Amino acid sequence: MTSISEDSDKEKVRSVSVDLNNDASLVIDIPDALCERDKVKFTIHIKTTLSSFQKSEFSVPRQHEDFIWLHDTIVETEEYAGLIIPPAPPKPDFEGPREKMHKLGEGESSMTKEEYAKMKQELEAEYLAVFKKTVQVHEVFLQRLSSHPMFRKDRNFQIFLEYDQDLTVRRKNAKEMFGGFFKNMVKSADEVLISGVKEVDEFFEQEKIFLLDYSSKIKDATAKAEKMTRSHKNVADDYNHISGAMNSIAADNNTAFKKHLEKCAEVFEKLRKLEDRVASDQELKLTELLRYYTRDIQAAKVTPSCLCYFSCVTLHWLHTLDCIVQPNVLDCMFYSYFQIGVIVEWKIHVFSHGFTSCLDFFTSQ
Repeated sequence: MTSISEDSDKEKVRSVSVDLNNDASLVIDIPDALCERDKVKFTIHIKTTLSSFQKSEFSVPRQHEDFIWLHDTIVETEEYAGLIIPPAPPKPDFEGPREKMHKLGEGESSMTKEEYAKMKQELEAEYLAVFKKTVQVHEVFLQRLSSHPMFRKDRNFQIFLEYDQDLTVRRKNAKEMFGGFFKNMVKSADEVLISGVKEVDEFFEQEKIFLLDYSSKIKDATAKAEKMTRSHKNVADDYNHISGAMNSIAADNNTAFKKHLEKCAEVFEKLRKLEDRVASDQELKLTELLRYYTRDIQAAKVTPSCLCYFSCVTLHWLHTLDCIVQPNVLDCMFYSYFQIGVIVEWKIHVFSHGFTSCLDFFTSQ
């Protein structure tokens, strides 16, 4: 009985939700946004009692590129190594609703005014839902930064919130993008290298197992949700084709059977609208949420860079021990002494400078 109650208590602790805006000293929200072609301008409203800000309440205009700049600057800050940085919000995508609106405009001549008005109203509601979701993910990103005790004090974060003009940040050039790609490739190679090394710390080993298991389940759930959404959209398209075919047959039929065809076409049109609504709701409420969790868990997976280098050192140490116990000690003695020297020097470096400069140390070897 005791073990069951303890397990349930642990589950309750894990399922506690966090209010991102529970600290009244820095409250951030996005009350308004304006869509201009491919760009979305967000109006960010800030209320604060912190002395580091010049005003207690103000608003600033920002674009999506500004959010990406803020995320990249925090990721590249060495002092934040080992901290889980919230994932950057995805780029606003309104191509789906726009395509549907364009197709609706092309087919306006073949529909009655009532049908056109209903279709337009549905598409406008879908566009508004996508727009609200875009604003929400950008707002949550800022709220997660403001609720963190270290990120909220970041100088670039304060500039992002307080500078009352457009930031006009530049995008990364080809050289910088290639450098980022090369870093990710090296990081992936390191992850493969240390995947077979067992973590000596039991706590980190348990957390790593949980993280990898949770990541695989989230990816699987996301793929299944996307497949389910596509299926609903395909069913809606099929209903649309059936309804159109029945209407065309009814138009060429002057018998008593015409009313039955029109009635069936009306039923399939209602089913199409229902499937479209279900697909849209699942896309916005379920699939997008799972995609956000996927980005979030990826941010957690790439966080412990210092642990990655620690695992690399552990791997070198184990290789050194293997060399020492082998009969031909002289063949790898130089390698062993070199690796031991690197490990000792690395430990001294960590205690002197912290984990944040481990990368510079290893690249200098």
